[in-house]
Amino acid sequence: MATATETKVVGGGSSAAGLSWARVCKECGQQHEGQESHLYEYQDDVDDELVCHICLQPLLRPMDTPCGHTYCFHCLSNFLKKRDFCPVDRQRLQLHQCRPSSLLVRNLLDKLTVMCPHSEECQQQMQRCELQPHLHNRCPVFRRLREEAEKRKRPSWNELKGRKGDGETSDDAKHSTTPSRNPNQPEPGLINPAYEESEDDNTPLRSSLVAEANVVELFRENPEEELGLRIVGGKDTPLGNIVIQEIVRDSLAARDGRLAPGDHILEVNDVSLASVPHGRAIAVLRQPSLLRLTVMQEKGFKLREPRSENSVASLSASQPLHVPHGNATSTHNPGTVLQVMLMKSQRTEPLGIKLIRDEKGVFILDLLSGGLAAIDGKLRNNDKVLAINGHDLRHGTPESAAQIIQTSEVRVNFVVMRAAETPEEGGSSREGQHSRAARRPEPQYFKRRSTYMKDPPGGFSSQEKTVSLKKEPRLSLGITIAGGRDCRSRLPVYITSVQPVGCLHREGTVKRGDVMLSINGVDLTQLSYNEAVSVLKAQTAQAQVVLRVIQTLSEDSEEDAEAGDMDQLDPLDDPRDETLYWTPLWTRWLGLPSSMHWCRDIVLQKTNNESWGFSIVGGYEESHGQEPFFIKTIVPGTPAHFDGRLKCGDEIVAVNGATTVGMNNSSLIPMLKLQKNTVTLTVVSWPGSLV
Repeated sequence: MATATETKVVGGGSSAAGLSWARVCKECGQQHEGQESHLYEYQDDVDDELVCHICLQPLLRPMDTPCGHTYCFHCLSNFLKKRDFCPVDRQRLQLHQCRPSSLLVRNLLDKLTVMCPHSEECQQQMQRCELQPHLHNRCPVFRRLREEAEKRKRPSWNELKGRKGDGETSDDAKHSTTPSRNPNQPEPGLINPAYEESEDDNTPLRSSLVAEANVVELFRENPEEELGLRIVGGKDTPLGNIVIQEIVRDSLAARDGRLAPGDHILEVNDVSLASVPHGRAIAVLRQPSLLRLTVMQEKGFKLREPRSENSVASLSASQPLHVPHGNATSTHNPGTVLQVMLMKSQRTEPLGIKLIRDEKGVFILDLLSGGLAAIDGKLRNNDKVLAINGHDLRHGTPESAAQIIQTSEVRVNFVVMRAAETPEEGGSSREGQHSRAARRPEPQYFKRRSTYMKDPPGGFSSQEKTVSLKKEPRLSLGITIAGGRDCRSRLPVYITSVQPVGCLHREGTVKRGDVMLSINGVDLTQLSYNEAVSVLKAQTAQAQVVLRVIQTLSEDSEEDAEAGDMDQLDPLDDPRDETLYWTPLWTRWLGLPSSMHWCRDIVLQKTNNESWGFSIVGGYEESHGQEPFFIKTIVPGTPAHFDGRLKCGDEIVAVNGATTVGMNNSSLIPMLKLQKNTVTLTVVSWPGSLV
């Protein structure tokens, strides 16, 4: 999953004749070797201040030196591999002393006008930052080259039928993709071939990943209403793209039903998000009224013989689902498997079902009075949903179940398991659900171990601040806090507001979003919310207060701060007072030192030939140094998707107890592929930014 090298020179338009898809750069559309400069056809004269002193072309990924000169990152890093001085004034220089240019400079460069490289058939002009989305979404030459390459690579039916599944990833299967409206392919690496069983010889047949570009329009009647999306990524982060991490329940996006976790947002109202920082993407998505989103959506793996829209999975009580050994419900609480068919009068009619997930799967929480399911009467509260329309939901989520229902035709086929009632489970079904929730074991979280420590991603850092105050015993500090190690994301305690009437506001050092380390020497980093409140009240009553906080920083801190002023945490995260619902942007958490991270172990299970179902970015690269590994894509219909705990933007800290710190991409990917049936991922998960 190597990121394309960002370099550039001015070049003329290319002809489609003689172009090779393998050699066509997927960023600039021209033919050149991977380590050579990109070719752009600039339409206007470029100011000398925006030109690299080494290649004498408009800058890409501009880097400022301490001595005041600006170069392309690629040009400067190549130069400093052989020399140790600035090319202009020959002052001693090392790459780690340089910093990315200001956001203003980068925006000016992004807005340079260029021509599509395939100008004989496509005469479009656009800003430089929009060229890559144009190539992948609109350029007819680029699309034709890709489709021709896919036709050449796609194996014939006879080749597929003769291929035996041994759990290995063949080269043609690894590179196989299905032509779709969106050619933005997920990062390669962990996407192993899917498989399905042949009807005659049970041979696993490998098939290809399907992704589509779709347009989703969302209208806010109230301009202040949140969309209900939690997003991660941005060009200032290792993820690059803007990715939906979660859909907030009962929000505008959830009611619409077309967006899903893992969707990549490419454009908003024709504004490309391909090369904007996280904070800028937040601002674009917070535009009032109508939003027109162009999103790349993973559809899972293409079946050999797709079902028609009217066909329904034939699973019934007489043909119970085969439940793997890891499913506790089948082993410890056997019940009756039932098939229930609901008929909608029209495709958009709701069923009136509320679903909930616990550690054993997806269950029916409630049937709404007057709804289709309640009138039908065959489904009951506490039924475990095994499948809907043939989609396995034993490890699914309520969100994925809702999406299947919303996209189904008039018939919705449920396969459910109904446990036998026992005397201790008597009473209302809702009470039974509550008792199940009460028995749910607490997920295991632990402080990041010393062997897992690493530096923050490039562009992110933190600084510690200490404030010492002498105050009247009854005078308040004037701050509100949130977080605590008991909240859903196991966040540290952080400041949500600094009130104008408090003594900390007058002092001016502590800001909203700062993470609290200690007060008067009492450690706050391991406490729950209520414990932190108690400690703060006790220590604030003293005349002398010494407060230690940590502030996270990023290159685009000003823009992030502006977007973060409006960022709120939905009440599901921490249902306390309304003043606690604010949370920093997702990018703010990236700067926290590893010692403040809390991890959890997620165990995934699969068959030998199945894909884990996620892709990663990060790892050690010579040009970028050491970056953490992040989950970038989760593919529907795979173990990672059905498990429901991994999220886009999660950092992979360790695999089967072995730290990923210091590993490069080419080492981690084979390591994950070698895990045949079970893998334990140690991850750190921060809540995405709410828009």
